[in-house]
Amino acid sequence: MMRIIANKYRILLIMLVAAGLSACNALNRISEIGQEPKFSAIENPTTRPGYKPISMPMPAPVQAVHNPNSLWRKGSRAFFKDQRASQIGDIVTVTVAVDDQVDIENETTRTRTTDEDTDAIALLGYQGALNSILPEAVNPNSLLDINSATTNTGTGTIERNESITLQVAAVVTQVLPNGNLVLHGRQEMRVNYEVREIQIAGVIRPQDINNQNTITHQQIAELRVAYGGRGQISDFQQPRYGTQIIDIIFPF
Repeated sequence: MMRIIANKYRILLIMLVAAGLSACNALNRISEIGQEPKFSAIENPTTRPGYKPISMPMPAPVQAVHNPNSLWRKGSRAFFKDQRASQIGDIVTVTVAVDDQVDIENETTRTRTTDEDTDAIALLGYQGALNSILPEAVNPNSLLDINSATTNTGTGTIERNESITLQVAAVVTQVLPNGNLVLHGRQEMRVNYEVREIQIAGVIRPQDINNQNTITHQQIAELRVAYGGRGQISDFQQPRYGTQIIDIIFPF
């Protein structure tokens, strides 16, 4: 009984906290009526609360070899300065062109039949005493008879169609010990009262950057792409906070 009461108080507390947060959000939204959504401040991505440096498996270090009398530097891609991104703070353009179509259909059928028949014609001379032990008359010639049949049929179908085409300028935030570059890019576009946000992150090889300082999303390891929005349209498409709370706590 005490546990039920404690659970009720816990649910009530969660609802009060959610209502308080929603009230604060509602006040902010009321104060912004008639105004465009504000842009986020341009800031160093490494100082954001959720930012974490990337740790990747690294190969054994290689000792650099210098040739003082040679015009060619070992590992260089050209005699002239390479304008492609290579250091922290450099900018590289990422092209995301996703056109995926997946159609998966699975069908499974399984059938199993089991038949067991056991008799005890001679049970150490006690076969005649089974009637006194078991509640009903027992036939030693058919002491145990079990039949079972199992049939299982399953069918599954998955259809998915995704298409995204965009370009984002990303900043090099880390140079890993093996020379790979960590990218982080963010872009915001405001149209009327709706802000569209694009975020991209991942790890690339400097060799994959072309001479136009551009790289495609297929060449980015640990790729993370987020595309969404905020504003009046996105807010209208979201269910009210009361509905969201009921969806979370309602057990049926």
